[in-house]
Amino acid sequence: MTLALVAPAPAEAAPKPSRKELTAQQRKLANQAEQLSEQYNGLRERLKQAQRAAQVSKASAQRQKAALDQAQTKLAQVAADAYKNDTVDPTVNFASSGDPQAVLDQSATLNYFANQNSSRVTQLLQTMQAAERARKSAEARASQVRQLTAEASKKRKELQAKLKKVERQLGKSTSTGKTGPAPNVSSGGASAKAMGAVRAALSQLGVPYSWGGGTASGPSYGTAQGANIKGFDCSGLTLYAYAQVGISLGHYTGSQYSAGTHVSQSQLKPGDLVFFYSDLHHMGMYIGNGKMVHAPQTGDVVKIAPIAGRPFAGGVRLA
Repeated sequence: MTLALVAPAPAEAAPKPSRKELTAQQRKLANQAEQLSEQYNGLRERLKQAQRAAQVSKASAQRQKAALDQAQTKLAQVAADAYKNDTVDPTVNFASSGDPQAVLDQSATLNYFANQNSSRVTQLLQTMQAAERARKSAEARASQVRQLTAEASKKRKELQAKLKKVERQLGKSTSTGKTGPAPNVSSGGASAKAMGAVRAALSQLGVPYSWGGGTASGPSYGTAQGANIKGFDCSGLTLYAYAQVGISLGHYTGSQYSAGTHVSQSQLKPGDLVFFYSDLHHMGMYIGNGKMVHAPQTGDVVKIAPIAGRPFAGGVRLA
């Protein structure tokens, strides 16, 4: 008997997502990308703070060590004089020891120092304790810096992986880079500094979005996805705009949210910073009539947009 081989039916191709589904996916990925961007910005700010604190603590430890060395030199002379006079003085051990803390830790020595009324001994103990506190503080800060650096490295790798996925999903940018001329903005009671910041932000219309991009001097190359793009991210744009009127801001939505006076949506005036989402991962600058200027997302440019359509988290007035 002959068996007939029946070819399997071709598998049905998965239906292609509709334009509506692709648009929804694009918005979701772009939103996720900006969340990661601001998380990284926040980590960079924390790292800078920890590094500055470590430097201060190290300098303090060095000053205290110098004071301790000077005190030991003076005490060594006192101990030598006591030795010439056949006087037993535990400070001989302290002055000659390579590890003065080990000598201090000996109960007999501690008891000796505790029973002295000499201002010389009191001052020495205070100096030693201050040096130890400063040293431990410096070590703790250095440990924190190392931990933050490791976190930043890990976060950066996560960001790069996420962005590759975003690039694959988004395909070509839909932005043309053309935003039209900057509009005339009425002050609406805003201060001169606030209006100066508005003009500075509007002067950057059409500049590309760049992860981590933007300094007080203007557009800059960012990090990860933005490493080859000179531009701004959302907090970089507002940082730049307010730097032009002498107000310094951190490159992070979280720090900018805490930088001024909080106002409600109904109280907004041009120049106020506007924040969105519960984690504040997006922001812009209000320009009146329900609109803001902002750096929206990867693949886009600085533009004007309505503040409606995103969950409003708060407004901040800086000037």
